[in-house]
Amino acid sequence: MINIQNKVECCGCNACGDICAHKAITFKTDIEGFWYPEVNKDLCTNCGLCEKVCPIINIKDLKKNDYPKPSHTIAAVHKNMRVRWNSTSGGAYTALAETMLEKGGYISGAIYNEGFTGVHNYVTNNPEDLEKLRSSKYLQSNAQGLFIRINELLKKGEKVLACGTPCQMAALRSSLRKDFENLIIVDFICRGVNSPKVYRAYLDSLEKKYGSKVVYVKAKNKELGWRNLTRKVTFENGQSYYGVFMDDDFRRGYHTNVFCRPSCYECQFKEFPRISDITIADYWGIEKVDKNLDMNIGTSMILLNSDKGAAYFEQAKEKLEYKETSFESILGGNIALRKSIEPAKIDRVAFFKDLDNYDFNYVTNKYFPLKRSTKLIFVPRVIVRKCLGLIKQLLLKLKSKILHPSTILKTYYINHRINTIREGGNIYIEPNTVLDIHSSAKINVYKDLILGRSEIKGLHYHTALKMEAGTELNIHGGPLTRYGNGPYLLRSGACIEIVHNGKLTIGQGACNVNLTIMCAKEITIGNGVRIGRNVSIRDYNGVHVIVSDTYKNYAPVNIGDHCWLCTGCTIMPGVSVGEGSVVAANAVVTKDVPPHSLVAGSPAKVIKNNIEWY
Repeated sequence: MINIQNKVECCGCNACGDICAHKAITFKTDIEGFWYPEVNKDLCTNCGLCEKVCPIINIKDLKKNDYPKPSHTIAAVHKNMRVRWNSTSGGAYTALAETMLEKGGYISGAIYNEGFTGVHNYVTNNPEDLEKLRSSKYLQSNAQGLFIRINELLKKGEKVLACGTPCQMAALRSSLRKDFENLIIVDFICRGVNSPKVYRAYLDSLEKKYGSKVVYVKAKNKELGWRNLTRKVTFENGQSYYGVFMDDDFRRGYHTNVFCRPSCYECQFKEFPRISDITIADYWGIEKVDKNLDMNIGTSMILLNSDKGAAYFEQAKEKLEYKETSFESILGGNIALRKSIEPAKIDRVAFFKDLDNYDFNYVTNKYFPLKRSTKLIFVPRVIVRKCLGLIKQLLLKLKSKILHPSTILKTYYINHRINTIREGGNIYIEPNTVLDIHSSAKINVYKDLILGRSEIKGLHYHTALKMEAGTELNIHGGPLTRYGNGPYLLRSGACIEIVHNGKLTIGQGACNVNLTIMCAKEITIGNGVRIGRNVSIRDYNGVHVIVSDTYKNYAPVNIGDHCWLCTGCTIMPGVSVGEGSVVAANAVVTKDVPPHSLVAGSPAKVIKNNIEWY
């Protein structure tokens, strides 16, 4: 029978209680707020089932499988911006769950108890329940009855997608004692589960401060950015609390390992092989892999740990924008995948005794106070004056007649970079042109490009070309003589930024002053395109997003041959402008433009069809 002598040996999964047909096992909550099994020896028949389903006792057998490492590592975000916004990461769980619900199956996860007194595991086939299942809760969930319910559904032939902590999902695998084809098991990278008792004390302290009951909690609210790990708590009186990263008392206690379950400090469910079919988590470090999947609003990391998990992802992937990445890229940002947390260097017994006798603010200040640096650095005024003098002298030197040598050096540099390929063309740099080009950026020149030319003597708008790592610029010449035969003329004032592995392709043509191009995905400008003053072309809206079901932050732009983009018009992400079309002055193009048409207005609409222009 189960007999817990050392609390490290129990993860609180509740599987032993669910398997006991004689109801001989109940759970008692200790002073820390964690529950442990107790056996009524008068009811126990010594059948041994409780030990056979214990995931910690059977960890070696559970990890005997054919998948020592995941077959695929994936970065993903849900295509629905509202789902992504309301998810802890990028919405991967929602995509997996929606797929199961569409198949007529059931899903499971953790939801808050009424009044936020704790969290429990929940099984449903109602799509309306997905909202409360979404997002991490960051405290231990009570799984009593979970394994019985899932077992019943599977035996009836129902499809089930179960999601929980690695220990809970290992317990599910163990309690079923066979692999059901109609079951998909999903776990997540777990740092540790926190005490429900401590969490409720934390909420009590906030209710006291705000003088109102809690009605809403979001553990990783994104209004201040995904990376700030903000906890938002809203109260009946309409006020809201925003706890940002370590300024939040509960977050600080969690990240200093004060009140996790004892078994989390010696977790048996790290490393590989995983016991789940799919593992999900935050993709920390995504900005180094693909900035288009970042934007600081959450990105999911997905590990496919079995053939069944990989096959299921194929069914769910249409709901996601995703990219396969290297397994090594996730390791630095997900230490908890392989390593248990270290115990906090506090008197744990004293901490929980104090929690019983005092409020949460007291134990916070005593055991893990918020420490702010008050050390100021004073720089003597004489040193400041000397530094300013040196800067002034440097600026005076830069104003001397070194403009032309600088231009020559820039022209030589851009044409003879390691990643510049010149096939029939060169790039010529005019004065007041600024280059910010990463060493890994690629430039392919098939037709001459003049960058930054001013047609008015003495008028010098600055022209800028920025290319981040992994980006690409292509300058092509057109085969048709109607588009002219000269170089591509990019007049002064242009600002071209190619970021996030973007690819910009420009055909033969010319543009007037102050062109703005923001390319983070792919922009293609055909041959013979004439671009007026102050035109903006972008396939990316920047780090700001609109939380809407239909909002897309970036999408490729294609401008066909022989188009005319008039003064002040704007081409938005995802737009294709058909061959031979004209975009009128100040028009904002948000939808595709048919070939040989004139569009105007904001948003732009077709004014004339079958036009010709020369």
